[in-house]
Amino acid sequence: MNLDFLKTLGLEERNAGTSTGARAYESEADYIDSYSPVDGKYIGSVSVTTKEQYETVMEKAGEAFKVWRKYTAPQRGEIVRQYGEALRKYKEPLGKLVSYEMGKSLQEGYGEVQEMIDICDFAVGLSRQLYGLTMHSERPNHRMYEQWHPFGIVGIISAFNFPVAVWSWNSMIAFVCGDVCVWKGSEKTPLCSVACQNIWKEVVEANDIPEGVGSIINGDYKVGEYMTTDKRIPLISATGSTRMGKIVAQTVAGRLGRSLLELGGNNAIIVTESSDLKVVLTGSVFGAVGTCGQRCTTTRRLIVHRSIYNTVKENMASAYTQLRIGNPLDENNHVGPLIDKDAVNMYLSALEQAVEQGGSVLVEGGVLEGEGYESGCYVKPAIVEAHNNMPIVQHETFAPILYLIPYDNLEDAIEMQNDVPQGLSSAIMTNNLREAELFLSCAGSDCGIANVNIGTSGAEIGGAFGGEKETGGGRESGSDSWKAYMRRQTNTINYGAEVPLAQGIKFDF
Repeated sequence: MNLDFLKTLGLEERNAGTSTGARAYESEADYIDSYSPVDGKYIGSVSVTTKEQYETVMEKAGEAFKVWRKYTAPQRGEIVRQYGEALRKYKEPLGKLVSYEMGKSLQEGYGEVQEMIDICDFAVGLSRQLYGLTMHSERPNHRMYEQWHPFGIVGIISAFNFPVAVWSWNSMIAFVCGDVCVWKGSEKTPLCSVACQNIWKEVVEANDIPEGVGSIINGDYKVGEYMTTDKRIPLISATGSTRMGKIVAQTVAGRLGRSLLELGGNNAIIVTESSDLKVVLTGSVFGAVGTCGQRCTTTRRLIVHRSIYNTVKENMASAYTQLRIGNPLDENNHVGPLIDKDAVNMYLSALEQAVEQGGSVLVEGGVLEGEGYESGCYVKPAIVEAHNNMPIVQHETFAPILYLIPYDNLEDAIEMQNDVPQGLSSAIMTNNLREAELFLSCAGSDCGIANVNIGTSGAEIGGAFGGEKETGGGRESGSDSWKAYMRRQTNTINYGAEVPLAQGIKFDF
């Protein structure tokens, strides 16, 4: 496979194409090896950040913040604009790297880089709209208003499934707010993090801004603990599993810091009897198999009105036979591999549990073998007829398993949709206005995202992204999510000659 995109991104091609990944360094603990789930081959290695190196990064970040916060917001926006232009230049090689290191389809890889570009554009506009409120004071000759100041150092912990976009959702907004960022990307996709940093470095050097405005650290959860326990980082934005999020939340809260959490999803589409079945099919299939089921917004449950249940079941089963599974850099394929063998084992275990708990397999899963599947990470998307209260259905399995569940009335369907611990994304397929409005009302979906006649995945950067319950309650990206990266300050100005005191208190001075 041609890996020239690695060199384009400033990544040295070290033993790429071998399966051994032989390197010359003293300790296995010093480096993270990256192997592609596409073909199982070694791509390269990154050094693990030591505690001493972390302290150096933090010192540079702290000094950079003192300078960066004094840039005007539009000046900071100009730096972000230039980064967006650099991403346009590197979109093709970075998209290929995302696809090769993570395993998502090439079009999804390109799409992820486009999300980075889009959030840069959004942040540039935002840099001229960081607004506050003016309030009337109860005291004469006084004026009150509120303003927003940058927090300082923002710590970002991102996951493998969106190895570049989620960092940009956080950092580009934080940058225009006047914050500096320290980023720990996933140890499963370390080269994506380094590539983004290499591109960022070009912009930093061209504009002579402090090096510590944007930094990366590498490693597993132990390196993440450097950040979560560090009082110098007032905000930790963490994306990953609910289990991880609970640990982060407790640790950060223990030092009275703030956390912005984007955690698990167990997303459902409700299919009503008035729905357009063509729309249902397209939205459901993409939602269930996109990124091989490794999106936090992946459709995991299809809750279908009993009157059309058999029709939808037949349509879905037929569509699954047409899926092309293989090398994600081949644009003819729909589904690539899971991230690694651990993910494959979780997928197989979930299928076993589904059957043990009373589920009936409609579309059989399994691991693919043979030519093109040498990595052992390619699996078949599966469909299981199930009940919503099955323990495995209540659990988020990060794999392409779709549970098909019948319902009799819409209120029951909404209750089933909400009756899981997670609350990220949701959708209803209907041509009935009353059904749509009920779903979007306070008596409807309890998720942070609720859609009508589109699937659960594919959120746009203009809207706030995030969810409720065990999804963590955080919001990233669009709308007024920028407020999460700033501290609010209320100001009162006395422009008179008297100082009226509260509760009518007077001093005889």
